[in-house]
Amino acid sequence: MSDDETPTSTEVALPEKETALVRAPQLGVPNGDGAVEGYSAKRTLPMRVELARQLRRVRTRLTLAFLVLLPLLLLAAFELGEDDSRGGRTFADMATASGLNFAVFTLFASTGFLLVVVVALFFGDTVASEASWSSLKYLLAAPVPRIRLLRQKAKVAALLSVLGIVLLVGVALAVGVFWFGTGDLISTTGEALTFPRGVLSLGAATLYVAIHLSWIAGLALFLSVNTDAPLGAVGGAVLISILSEIIDQISALGDLRNYLPTHFSTAYSDLLSEDVDPSSMITGCFSALAYAAVFTTLAIWRFNRKDITS
Repeated sequence: MSDDETPTSTEVALPEKETALVRAPQLGVPNGDGAVEGYSAKRTLPMRVELARQLRRVRTRLTLAFLVLLPLLLLAAFELGEDDSRGGRTFADMATASGLNFAVFTLFASTGFLLVVVVALFFGDTVASEASWSSLKYLLAAPVPRIRLLRQKAKVAALLSVLGIVLLVGVALAVGVFWFGTGDLISTTGEALTFPRGVLSLGAATLYVAIHLSWIAGLALFLSVNTDAPLGAVGGAVLISILSEIIDQISALGDLRNYLPTHFSTAYSDLLSEDVDPSSMITGCFSALAYAAVFTTLAIWRFNRKDITS
């Protein structure tokens, strides 16, 4: 072998003067499909790893802790307050009628703003936080395919959002039942639902809220891939939700308000009666999922074409 030739194998002399060829490992050599040997895109950024990362973050723990603490704060407010305003026909007036009423009031009071902020926080912080830490480019260089990275982060954000909503309602129901008992669920129209029926209605209402907030999830995800500032993505989603709520109060718009993403946010109140009319909830679910699909598609399209510099 000449000096200028590059050896591709190692010669080993055996006692019988035979020569054996020992192949050196070919690291970094692509397979037939173009992937490096030992690399599988499906193994990158496992969901359990991303979930563990998010659960270790202070903002995740504080958010979930606050959702657990909120029913206790509301209970303290009712107990420390005066009884003059009780006896009316609003969710707040009847919150102390039973444990179910307390849980329904907690959900109703949180739907318009608090849960919007929670979902926007978990989804708006997905990609923007990695960009703000200058770690996004290293994740993609691992390499983690862009679609998979976005999908895994969205899955974890969805799991945390649902966990937060369930925690809020579950703790509110437990606190309400412990303090106010297992009485009937009294609706704003004066109808009464038995405790088992009320629990089913509360569970269905919780499911509806989770589906309805999917439009906020899609919007926050879209904003997250367009900015390096997590606060901008979260704040932008919350601001658009508030703007939609304000416009929805303009009765002069008539049926045009039906196209606003927040118009059917409290349609689950129809569940709190004997004769349930699901038409508003069906329309609300369709509207929310349609908005979520559009925003998620835009997020994928934008993330695939974005130059990652941070």
